[in-house]
Amino acid sequence: MLKNKKICIVLPAYNAALTLEKTYSEIPLNIVDEVILVDDNSKDNTVEVARNLGIKNIIIHQTNIGYGGNQKSCYIKALELGADVIIMLHPDYQYTPKLIEAMVYIIVNDIYPVVLGSRILGKGAKRGGMPSYKYIANRCLTFFQNIVMNQKLAEYHTGYRAFSSEVLRRINFMANDDDFVFDNQMLAQIFFAGYEIAEITCPTKYFKDASSINFARSVKYGFGVIKTALQYRLQKWKIGYFSIFISNNP
Repeated sequence: MLKNKKICIVLPAYNAALTLEKTYSEIPLNIVDEVILVDDNSKDNTVEVARNLGIKNIIIHQTNIGYGGNQKSCYIKALELGADVIIMLHPDYQYTPKLIEAMVYIIVNDIYPVVLGSRILGKGAKRGGMPSYKYIANRCLTFFQNIVMNQKLAEYHTGYRAFSSEVLRRINFMANDDDFVFDNQMLAQIFFAGYEIAEITCPTKYFKDASSINFARSVKYGFGVIKTALQYRLQKWKIGYFSIFISNNP
């Protein structure tokens, strides 16, 4: 715990057997109270590795329901366990767990309720091997979203995120898509609910065993991002109505 706040790490896993141990070894377990791994019907031995590491909270999906669906299971379980701060960390070792403490301190000290580990602040993305087409798409989509949503994030597309439990209880993340656009919808929901988001510089690694979506799914994700930003603006102008922006009771 930090300042009597219960800290929980959630690991949305799919075929992460080769990188899970390395990721887990760098989690600061001296401040983390719970680690949750949700396996989305992996084809490798991710669950066996998790058990050997001593991870007690393991949820196994009998069918693959998607990256967004995986996160839904993660957050529901974290809230059930009474977590005050929830950090979503990919178990593919693309993001360093060594930033967890910094992200948590920002939240427990009531500076910001949400913290993103940004690959774009600084030069972490290019140094880490992010493909040029992904970097360019990231920058273009982020520029579009900032204009349409009247925000100023360095990037909307990082998978490294920390939330206060208040935020997760307030936004209707269960109404979001089960695919990769889930991440983007969450940020739109958070802004719509009136919360601010902090960013810290995060190095990243692109390598063979790190997870990545292919070009076709990247294109689908890009159109989903554009759709989400436009829905946000239409609802702000009160000329559209979209269920993802209907907040839960605080």
